Order: sequence, then structure tokens, then C-alpha cells
Amino acid sequence: MTTRPPRPTRDDYVAWRQVTTRWRDDDAYGHLNNATYYELFDTAVNAHLYDATGLDVRALPSIGIVAETSCRYFRELGFPAPIDTGLVVERLGTSSVVYRIGLFQGDGDEAAAEGRFVHVYVDNTRVDRPVVPVPAEIRAAVEPLLR
Repeated sequence: MTTRPPRPTRDDYVAWRQVTTRWRDDDAYGHLNNATYYELFDTAVNAHLYDATGLDVRALPSIGIVAETSCRYFRELGFPAPIDTGLVVERLGTSSVVYRIGLFQGDGDEAAAEGRFVHVYVDNTRVDRPVVPVPAEIRAAVEPLLR
């Protein structure tokens, strides 16, 4: 029998950003559309990289491409309340970074959802994009997020 990991809390994350929900983010059932969760994960990670490095990470010779994503849903989110995104690095490897992103709406301490997001770094100057080490400026931006 496997045990589920505990529901994450605000204390599990290091970096924070608040995003505004939009009317169009809700689906026909009145809660955040599943695809929007993944947009929030992508935004939390890349906004942190932009802010922490001061660089356009898309223009670097080595870029992080998404190799894996997943989401655990705990309760509904939706418009019009803003969402707090918490970010932590679960693992920093030679060529990859594994992030966890918690989504919180309101004053509660427990996450409404948690995403897992994996960047694998590739050579952006070559068509075949071979895997390369995490660039030094990215490594410096994510090391403080390690837990």
C-alpha cells in the first residue's frame, strides 16, 4: 500500500508571486480550467528565472525545455480572487531542474493544487538540441530555492 504525500502548505515554498485570475480562466463548471493550472506553473517558474537572472532566458545559448509536468488537485480555484504561487526546487541536477509549484487562493495555509515541473537544458544554438548542463546563471537563480 502506498501512502499519498501530505498536502503541501505555504511553509513548503521559498519564492512567491501573486497572479490575477481572469474571467476566461474558469471553465463551464465555474472553476479554473485544468490547462490554466499548467499556465500558472510555467509562469511561476519562468517569471522567477527572469527576475532572478535579469536575462531573457529564451535568448540564452542553453534553454530549459519542459520534459515533464503533473498536477495534484486538492480543491477548486477560480475567478475573481487572485492566486499566490509558491515555488521551490526539489532537485537540481547536472542538466535538469525539478520544481514544485503550490497554488493558494485566499488566506488558507494548505495548497489548493501543487504542480511538478521539470526543465531539461538543451543547446539552443543547434538544430538537434542536445542536452547540456544547466547554465551558471540559471543554477545561481535556482540554488536558493532548494529545499
